[in-house]
Amino acid sequence: MGSTDGLYSSKVVTAEEAIAHLPEAGNLWLHHAIMEPKTLVRALVAARERFEGLRVFHMVRNGPVDITEPGYEKYFIDNPLFAGANSRAALADGRADFTPAFFFEVPGLIRTGRIPCDAVLVQVSPPDEAGNCSMGASVDYTMQAVKTARLVIAQVNSHVPRTVGDCFLNISEFDYIVEADEDIWDITPPVIGDVEKAIGANCASLIEDGATLQLGIGGIPDAVMLFLENKKDLGIHSEMISDGTLALFEKGVINNSRKSENRGKMTLMFLMGTQRLYRAADGNPDIEMFPADYVNHPMTIMRQYKPVAVNSAIEVDLQGQVVATAMGLRQFSGTGGQVDFVRGCAMAEGGKAIIAMPSSTVKKDGTRLSKIVSFIAPGAPVTTGRDDVDYVVTEQGIAELKGKSLRQRAKALIEIAHPDFRADLRAEFNKRFI
Repeated sequence: MGSTDGLYSSKVVTAEEAIAHLPEAGNLWLHHAIMEPKTLVRALVAARERFEGLRVFHMVRNGPVDITEPGYEKYFIDNPLFAGANSRAALADGRADFTPAFFFEVPGLIRTGRIPCDAVLVQVSPPDEAGNCSMGASVDYTMQAVKTARLVIAQVNSHVPRTVGDCFLNISEFDYIVEADEDIWDITPPVIGDVEKAIGANCASLIEDGATLQLGIGGIPDAVMLFLENKKDLGIHSEMISDGTLALFEKGVINNSRKSENRGKMTLMFLMGTQRLYRAADGNPDIEMFPADYVNHPMTIMRQYKPVAVNSAIEVDLQGQVVATAMGLRQFSGTGGQVDFVRGCAMAEGGKAIIAMPSSTVKKDGTRLSKIVSFIAPGAPVTTGRDDVDYVVTEQGIAELKGKSLRQRAKALIEIAHPDFRADLRAEFNKRFI
């Protein structure tokens, strides 16, 4: 580190000492997803009795150390903007709170104080000679949280990949530094079954050579990748990628050569996969990381060459309304970047936004339910409105909805519903239109 050695060493403390400086109440943000600093969160939970309603903001959490244990609500108010597995039970029981938001707006909500940020726990790579640390596998809203917070505690971890782009923080921006080396989380690759493969093939048929892709995590996005090997010159401008993208990148199918912005580069704001993905991103100039208010801004997306977004849903009704965040009133996830990319693709020349999902799902008790429904579940919030929806894809086929009447939409959606439920859906169609 050279001339920065003294500044760095003056800020190094233990995790327990750093956490002791947090306010007893107020608003704390956690570094996003796999970059959540495990050592700092363990110390936070261990010191819980000194807190009195510390509100903890985050989007996806992967951490095994939970601030949402029953009884902890008197110490911490869990406040996700995207409900993962760690928050769902607390939300359902009323022990946590939820804030709806488009992902691209989150940095601005922090910057303007509409969602306050008193302190942030962040995890970074070791500094270079100039004292600059990489934010590794997640920049998104966390960059703005660091710029805004009055107290910044950084876990410096040699296992963090040194990614490049607009993702560097200088040690001068940290109030306290905790040195703790530990693996960042692996996300097990999904199982891709016949249904996912059929959906992937249908989605791939809509993707043209040179298209710029946004794909999420899970069996369907990875299945899409299986059917793109014969495409040419694909690009990536996506809030995140997982391991499924690497194979096409290594084969040269993804080369980013036709992108309108950041040509030759994959443009991302976070990674979520295995250590293989993180090693591939380490020091890789072909992968650039940026904050959410750039990557996910619809105006940024609309400037891409033939952008195609693939997102998922819990259910779609016969009007084309997409529910992707809740099962009735039970919060399951969050809006994330779905609407950011749906609207960005809609404004782009040659853009396509795809909602991809199995036509049915099986409950734990073996009951099969249709994901194409006559009416959305009572209380469920609409994620992507019927005016925004473009393509809906299941293993049964493709329904193109943009510009279609309600009657045409319903017909198209019934055709891609699971065969077991088409008769009931047609009966509802007859009530409405015949």
